[in-house]
Amino acid sequence: MSAGAEPYAEALDAAVGHATRWLASQPDRRVGPVQAAGELAAAFGGELPRSGMPAADVVDYLALHAEPGLMAMPSGRFFGWVIGGTLPAAMAADWLVSAWDQNSALRYATPAIAAIEEAAGQWLLQLLGLPEESDVGFVTGATMANFTCLAAARWRLLAHAGWDVDRDGLSGAPRIHCLVGEERHDTIDLALRYLGLGSPTVVPSDSQGRIDAAELDCALDRALGSGPAPILVCLQAGNVHSGAFDPFAAAIAVSKAHGAWVHVDGAFGLWAAAVPELAGLTAGLERADSWATDAHKSLNVPYDCGVAVVRDARAMRSAMGVSASYLIQDADGAGDPSQKVPELSRRARGVPVWAALKSLGSDGVAAQIRQLAASAALLAEKLSALDGVEVLNDVDFTQICLAFGDDATTRDVTARILADGKVWMSGSRWQGRDVLRISVSNWTTDADDVDTAAGAVKQALEAVRAR
Repeated sequence: MSAGAEPYAEALDAAVGHATRWLASQPDRRVGPVQAAGELAAAFGGELPRSGMPAADVVDYLALHAEPGLMAMPSGRFFGWVIGGTLPAAMAADWLVSAWDQNSALRYATPAIAAIEEAAGQWLLQLLGLPEESDVGFVTGATMANFTCLAAARWRLLAHAGWDVDRDGLSGAPRIHCLVGEERHDTIDLALRYLGLGSPTVVPSDSQGRIDAAELDCALDRALGSGPAPILVCLQAGNVHSGAFDPFAAAIAVSKAHGAWVHVDGAFGLWAAAVPELAGLTAGLERADSWATDAHKSLNVPYDCGVAVVRDARAMRSAMGVSASYLIQDADGAGDPSQKVPELSRRARGVPVWAALKSLGSDGVAAQIRQLAASAALLAEKLSALDGVEVLNDVDFTQICLAFGDDATTRDVTARILADGKVWMSGSRWQGRDVLRISVSNWTTDADDVDTAAGAVKQALEAVRAR
């Protein structure tokens, strides 16, 4: 007989209490952690105890000792990297996913999860204006979404070249020429490396990080100078520093004229396609062959959840799928979840996506993305009005890059902001300069948070100048 709910009750009650207190602390708490991993090691490490601890006590111990080392990423004052918060429906759905404990590989074994994820996938295609025949897979994040899409591209391009990569591997295969923009995200190179495709050809970008379509055309001509060859072009929806979008209509047109597979890395920027007034940023994007994004960025579902979308379902399933005698596969045309992702065993990541979309609707998603962009524009306006602050990018979406004169001053201002703890903004280097990079990604960020952020930057710059 199974144990039922009783053994879980006290531990779950404790977890609810700690989670509620953690969320309630976000508006006022320091954003950054107050202890480093090395300082926390003693609380969590040492010898494995011989005797166990009651489950509820474990939860209490975990919450108590972890808190000093937690970053307040759910806070509306967290502007680091590109990390969103979590919508209430998505968080609660994720708790159910843990309680249900479904290994979401097969439609036959977990029909409810399959139905939910297939619905979420179709909603995403509708929301983002992507081809309805596309397959959708839910992976860990944009890195694996890019990997999945590019694996499908590799399979299709080599098949067109008469090479069976499943049977013969890559040794001796026709070379796939990969072309990327100068300011693509590093996860594109990482995915190409994972796939054995080597370093890409880099195409110049403009001052905002957009690929130059004319230069791409020339680079494609050079790649095909010695005759037909498999071509893969990677474009970008949302530069991690400037938020800029590649010129999709022109870049995809020249790529298709050369017979290329076109992939779009849209980790956070793909969501702009859900907002009618931002349609100019993503115009033409739907003509690509694959798209990658993160649901835990602009959509605000819990970690982890990336989304891989591939127009060519056969290529995706051939690259990712596995068959074995003990796996009871569904013959339905929708395909098993395991045919669309690198993992066989995985949690039901698409369920929180479904919950987020169900709770918001298309209008709500558009409003959420619109508000992120509006908050970024307002913050950039307030910051540009401050003496000594340079806004280096065109703030068309959710990213802001700042400098404060020379690199040393920029580094000092960044360090003071992080030490102060009212907000979190990450340092970086862009266009040959040290920068303070701000990403507005959290659905809870409001006008007060924007004022706090602008005030924190002003205070840090004044303190640096006063030394």
